[in-house]
Amino acid sequence: AAVGELLAGVVIVLFVTVFGMSDDWLIGLRNAPELGYIGTVAIFFLVLQAGVEMEPQEVFAASRGAFLVALGGVVVPFAFGVALAWWFIPDSDMKPVQAFVVGIAISVTAIPATARVFEELGLLHHRLSVLVLSAALIDDIIGLLLMAAVTTYVATGGDAGLGNLAWLTVKAIGFFLVTGLLGAHVYPHVSERLQQERALALELSALVVIGLAYALLAEALGLHWIVGAFMAGLFCESARLGKRAYRDLKLTLAAICSGVLGPLFFVSIGLQVDLGVVVEVPFLLFVVLVAAFLGKLIGAGLPALLLGYDRRHACAVGVGMSARGAVELIILGIVVEAGIFVPGEGDGVVASLFSVLVIMAVVTTATTPVALRALLRNDE
Repeated sequence: AAVGELLAGVVIVLFVTVFGMSDDWLIGLRNAPELGYIGTVAIFFLVLQAGVEMEPQEVFAASRGAFLVALGGVVVPFAFGVALAWWFIPDSDMKPVQAFVVGIAISVTAIPATARVFEELGLLHHRLSVLVLSAALIDDIIGLLLMAAVTTYVATGGDAGLGNLAWLTVKAIGFFLVTGLLGAHVYPHVSERLQQERALALELSALVVIGLAYALLAEALGLHWIVGAFMAGLFCESARLGKRAYRDLKLTLAAICSGVLGPLFFVSIGLQVDLGVVVEVPFLLFVVLVAAFLGKLIGAGLPALLLGYDRRHACAVGVGMSARGAVELIILGIVVEAGIFVPGEGDGVVASLFSVLVIMAVVTTATTPVALRALLRNDE
């Protein structure tokens, strides 16, 4: 759905271009502060929802193999992305940060698209799907943490001295300890009291308040607020809320995110896309797509091969980790908000990179289900 919403934004741009409407109108729409406000609220709820979807026991119960696949699935495409960006991006003060962001964008994995395919094939609880989805969960957590580190670096004016990095690490560890202890020992008591009231609105309100409080704590410690929103959602799980309350809360968040804020956010991302990059920088687009697919195929597929999977299933692991989807689009929204990439501004390559990365997210998300079905059709 996120891909369709993003394409709706692209269609608006095409409509304006084809019918010769004023460029000022489109520029005004792209730069409208209202879209920025909506985007910030949407990112908060989308990350909060992502945390709710990822129950802690799913992450902690992931096998050693899932961590190995996740590590390879992050490190290899991240290295490919940074190397390519360093090659293409001209020298500037922002070059290291921009290269780092390209690496993050190429290394993340979208869970929903892959999970949907496994479910349709009747393989959702298969050993292979458990490995892929567990590794994808870990990938997304690493991606959000790396993104928080980048935005912190930008916010501090690029001061990356060893002492500052060490202090940031200490504060990050402290943040996770505090929020983890609160989530494990304090929130259950709050949740139990709310369950006695039997009011879903109170559960949602408590979750939003905790998310805002964690976000403020993260900002106070020099981390990006998205980490706070994610941690608030992560400890909102069925074991603490009860299955019915947890299901109702997920449905309410889905209505907020998928019904209102998500479409507006993804359309606003689509409005920033310049399809002219297909003609202007076709080689860059081609190389980024190749790096995106090969990075996951090698980084996640080889560990699966070492874990005893045959070549076909090892390829399925790599392909299953290739979809970027909404996760990358959320990260790109944060990148624009932080001013790391300003679509359409700067050097030709830098101005095109945002659109290239969005197109990469769409292509990988659209092709992964097709390739995964072809690889696993004999396992149905």
